[in-house]
Amino acid sequence: MRSMIAATLMIATIPFLAQAQTPGTGVLTSLKPKPVTTTPIRPALQSPADTAKAMTQAERQALQSDLAWTGHYNGNINGEVSDRLIAAIKAFQKDRGGKQTGVLNPQERGVLAAASRKSQANVGWKTVTDAGTGVRLGLPAKLVPQQSTDANGAKWSSATGTIQILLTRRKEANLTTARLADYERKEPADRKIEYSAVKPDFFVLSGTQGLKKFYVRGQFRGSDARMLTILYDQATGGTMEPVVIAMSSAFNPFPADGGPPPRKLVEYGTGVIVSDDGAIITDRNVVDGCQSTVVAGHGNADKIADDKDHGLALLRIYGARGLKPIGLGGRTATGSLDLIGIADPQNQGGGSAVSRVKTSITQAGSGGEFALSPAPAIGFSGAAALDADGKFAGVALLKPVVVAGPSSSAPAAQAVLAPADAVQAFLKAKEVTPATATSDAKASVVRVICVRK
Repeated sequence: MRSMIAATLMIATIPFLAQAQTPGTGVLTSLKPKPVTTTPIRPALQSPADTAKAMTQAERQALQSDLAWTGHYNGNINGEVSDRLIAAIKAFQKDRGGKQTGVLNPQERGVLAAASRKSQANVGWKTVTDAGTGVRLGLPAKLVPQQSTDANGAKWSSATGTIQILLTRRKEANLTTARLADYERKEPADRKIEYSAVKPDFFVLSGTQGLKKFYVRGQFRGSDARMLTILYDQATGGTMEPVVIAMSSAFNPFPADGGPPPRKLVEYGTGVIVSDDGAIITDRNVVDGCQSTVVAGHGNADKIADDKDHGLALLRIYGARGLKPIGLGGRTATGSLDLIGIADPQNQGGGSAVSRVKTSITQAGSGGEFALSPAPAIGFSGAAALDADGKFAGVALLKPVVVAGPSSSAPAAQAVLAPADAVQAFLKAKEVTPATATSDAKASVVRVICVRK
């Protein structure tokens, strides 16, 4: 009984343990916990500039170039992060009706790249080296098909003269950018300057010249000056303004390497066997300019046809037996894909094993192409793409990114997909009957070797 009473008293006493006596009064008061001020911890938000800085310089250059071609970026295409670059990204997003974050998601990046490629194709953009001056420059070849040269430079123009591009060279002692820029301001007399920048080694002038807009960029090395002048009717401004930005950044008056690097004497790609009589589909770029084309394990191959619109080439090997063609009954997929290919031997220690890598379709592009991300290793040009069900979805193509700016030491690569229906249409046009039964894709993939010696 005493134990029960004691236990009862202890339980009854518990509520009073939360009370205390106020000092000096003997009065019991409830202890109330002091409020604790807390600050919610939020993860640091990465700014658009931080996101851009995390990209490689080649990626930023490609981004600037694409934004310039869509008319959103007006500045040097040099791969540097700037407020102008972020503003251009937001302007592109605004024009598409998207949220202006200053950071492109994969779908937006794909749309931008496709729009850039379309703009470049419309004007026939290409990079050339002028034989007379050694200057490397970008040209809108479709807009200025007429060319003439003389001892002091070259001229490209449209049929009606509405667009003119002049390349000139001057060499004289004691010539300075200030003197030459002052001469260009006044000659011809109807020039009105709207923008001027004069530095010790180069100058830029732009404005109006009669009914035309003009842009002049000159650069010095010692006593040698080389200048690019662009003239175009104001009515062509919508087309020419992105071209002028691209030409300004691509202008290289004193190229250190004398021109773009030549193709390798031996290059490797992947081919996909599509019929049991030796028809093989591959990347057109892989077999471009080959003196001989070899399919590993089967000998020489002949190039039968090209599909320039979709970047495909059709090869054929003769006398081969036991070929295992891939089934082409699939359709172009969306989302995740498996690429079945063979990497460049330098990327796999000289090996020739067929391997499988993951990629995803990010956005439909121009010419029936679909952007792939991430891009596979070199050697996967021409690899077979399979959908989630293991069915043929197309052929992977690797292309260098065309950048309107100085060459990068690590140029970015762009991977695109020639879709299944494009492959099937190409084969049908060339009277090739492909296999339809699905087989082991790895057994249908071969290494293609281009020899340019």
